[in-house]
Amino acid sequence: MKKILLFPFFVIATGISFGQKQTFDLVTYTAPKGWTKEIKEGVTGYTFVDKKDKSWCQLGIYKSTVSKGNIDADFDSEWESLVKKQYHTIDTPQTDLQTAEGWDIKSGAVMYIFNQKETMVLLTTFTGNGVCISIVATTPNQRYMKDIEELMASIELKTPVAQNINRQYNPINNIETTLSNEFTFTSTNFDDGWKSEVKEDWVEVTKGNIKVLLHYPNQNIKAANTDLDVMCAAAWNTLVAPRYSNILNYQLTPGVIEYERPYFAQATLTDNATGKTVFVALFKKATGWMEFICPDRNTFLKNFGLDISSINYASESLIWEPLKKMASYNKFAVAPSDFSGKWSDKFASNTYYANIYTGASAGMSSYTSTQSFEFSGNTYKWHLVAANSYGGNSEFGQAKGNGNFKVLNNWLLWFSEMEGKPKTFDAYFSAVKGGRILWMNDANFPASGIYTGFSKEK
Repeated sequence: MKKILLFPFFVIATGISFGQKQTFDLVTYTAPKGWTKEIKEGVTGYTFVDKKDKSWCQLGIYKSTVSKGNIDADFDSEWESLVKKQYHTIDTPQTDLQTAEGWDIKSGAVMYIFNQKETMVLLTTFTGNGVCISIVATTPNQRYMKDIEELMASIELKTPVAQNINRQYNPINNIETTLSNEFTFTSTNFDDGWKSEVKEDWVEVTKGNIKVLLHYPNQNIKAANTDLDVMCAAAWNTLVAPRYSNILNYQLTPGVIEYERPYFAQATLTDNATGKTVFVALFKKATGWMEFICPDRNTFLKNFGLDISSINYASESLIWEPLKKMASYNKFAVAPSDFSGKWSDKFASNTYYANIYTGASAGMSSYTSTQSFEFSGNTYKWHLVAANSYGGNSEFGQAKGNGNFKVLNNWLLWFSEMEGKPKTFDAYFSAVKGGRILWMNDANFPASGIYTGFSKEK
């Protein structure tokens, strides 16, 4: 295991000025400059992300709790709730113990893998005057150790007034959410009243008292086969069940004769976060899994028109359209600063031929292409490579272009030269876990509806 260097000392300042001070609970400190501040009940967090090299650091100052009697017991308890559960690490931390100004101070750190990089998580716990205070820092880059040290050196701790101290544990935002927010637009207000927002595990679409979660692909959904009951159970237990309790009237639609097989389940449940009873429907049909959350079944019927009791194996495809439409709300505007780096798309298809008279195989053709854009500032490089094969013969072609690009508005991209002339594209982003897909369609042929999806290369 890589050796972790803990701080050689901590200073609890008394009457020393370090500049602009801020106070949270019993802790007064100097906040790092230029960092994003996040306040929740029980914790104040700071996050910094360098968009150039994608390095980052996150700090959380947690509200005091009643001490368990000594520094070791407090540190072990805080490690369990603030580190082990949140970062899913089982390693034993390297620790350091000190005393200053009547406070016992214990710090410990481990390395864990985040986004395929070794990342440090450091917990510092202060015990004294009958209370326990903790600060958590995480970063994959040693360059931020100076910022962490400066914050720790600026700390002043107050003597608590006798009271019933309790902390509701609310972890600061997962850094994946912060990293994904390198994009300018994280919400969209649609003309029909729906609003979409990028969340950590889904896009949340809301209108009035209705909420639809467009879940990102989840590798934890594992089903033995594609039968309706098996698939719905696997998705329900992974995406829905952990956030609810007291399930009532769980129902599935019957099997339906469809080219694109529909999966649909519904139930009445208790929302663990609010304690309210809600109606939940889970749906997938040539889309990702979508979760519909309504105050009751009648609200769902009124807005989406799908009555499970009226569905049979011969039901028309149109009954699913109001539900499928919701997938289109995973749509977010573009901005000039969103395009740094390389974005690419790969496509492949096969076509099989048969003799019209005999039905015998008449061969096949295949087509593959790779297209990429490399953006830097307001300039770009474009490259397309394609290959087509049929009857043992193959043809290859490529095209290149470079120049300047502009965001004409939040939904249009202009390129100065592609295949010898300027070109404009309708463009938007859809959100995925930890990033975006860039969709582009030739603006001269908007009715084609043929968008190419580009993923950003890491």
